[in-house]
Amino acid sequence: MRQRGFEICTKFMEHQVHLPKRSTTHSAGYDFECIEKIIILPHQVAQVSTGVKAYMLDDEVLKIFPRSSMSFKKHLVLANSVGIIDKDYYNNETNEGHIQILLLNTSDENVTIEKHERIAQGIFEKYLVADVDDSLPIKRLGGFGSTGK
Repeated sequence: MRQRGFEICTKFMEHQVHLPKRSTTHSAGYDFECIEKIIILPHQVAQVSTGVKAYMLDDEVLKIFPRSSMSFKKHLVLANSVGIIDKDYYNNETNEGHIQILLLNTSDENVTIEKHERIAQGIFEKYLVADVDDSLPIKRLGGFGSTGK
């Protein structure tokens, strides 16, 4: 039985996408790569494609964090601080669950990210819900901000 992992999104099968992987035996995070060269303008946010989606168990979440080298070497930070990938984001009908990373260029210069450059790391975690949970049975349709419409 599959529990958690990554797949290449159908739309990106021809893009030489690398699935996220851990760099060492004891790394907590799975490194995500950019699938194409991109230039981020000064003080602008870019939506960076990874070409991958994640599946997980019902009580799990994938949290996306910046790689420490991104802020130090390139002056890039995650625009949303931490990305949250919920289980129901996988294979949603709007974008198939494509994980995209929002990067903010905090410098006064253009920043280039090369194809296959590692840009973020994802960590799978268990989560708890409250005793009284009034969440509605709403079907997720998309990504960024889709549940708050």
